[in-house]
Amino acid sequence: MAKLIAFQGEPGAFSHAAAHALFPRGQAVPCVSFEDTIAAVQKGKADYGVVPVENSLYGRITDIYHLLPESGLFITGEHFLRVEMNLLGVKGATLKDVKSVQSLSVALGQCRKFIRKHRLRTVNAADTAGSAREIAERGDKSAAAIASRYAAEVYGLDILASNIEDASHNTTRFLVISKTPETPRRGKTKVKTTFVFRVRNVPAALYKAMGGFATNGVNMTKLESYMLDGSFTATQFYADIEGHPDDRSVQLAFEELGFFTDHFHVLGVYPAGKV
Repeated sequence: MAKLIAFQGEPGAFSHAAAHALFPRGQAVPCVSFEDTIAAVQKGKADYGVVPVENSLYGRITDIYHLLPESGLFITGEHFLRVEMNLLGVKGATLKDVKSVQSLSVALGQCRKFIRKHRLRTVNAADTAGSAREIAERGDKSAAAIASRYAAEVYGLDILASNIEDASHNTTRFLVISKTPETPRRGKTKVKTTFVFRVRNVPAALYKAMGGFATNGVNMTKLESYMLDGSFTATQFYADIEGHPDDRSVQLAFEELGFFTDHFHVLGVYPAGKV
């Protein structure tokens, strides 16, 4: 039986493309919001969720940092998706036919040079995949959408121009989430560990907490902070490290971290994705 994979957006969205890359035989479960995506996994309506956590151009996806630690779910994998923007039109249309282009404002903003060069009128929409669906339904050769190659396949559109984004390094990191952890065996593959913590209210607590990772040679690839419940004094930290909790170096670093924190929780131990 095919696994059910929840993602935020309409069929053909970049999150859908990431879900398909991770679970090519899975059955997609589109969700309206990140909250709905997480709830689908929590309630057993989906076996896994695939959510974006950061983008090389726009930084972190703030909602995920607030929602995931409180969800009770675990990170079981990651995937780096190269975000390639494409101009999609109805069958038989050519680039010369197109007068207007529709997409999510962020996607339009990533393709300013192409839009300016071809003097296209822009139309802001809710998302990229939804724009592709609307263009397909409208059947107007003069209107096009900016979306993924996967959206072209889903909605039967032609790719009139590919890789039209201004920045060639545009990449989004996605996380796989599940109700149960799937910790890989130590030493089988390169592993990441993600955890959250809150430091005790003592001088230089964060500096001292981080010292254990440096002295034990553990590479921390991410450290994000965010407020809790709107308080300027309550801060939670979200961290990624390279290594397995069973590694002696990681055990020592966590032991030292414990002296300076009043909350610590591992969100997942999973194989590192290829950038």
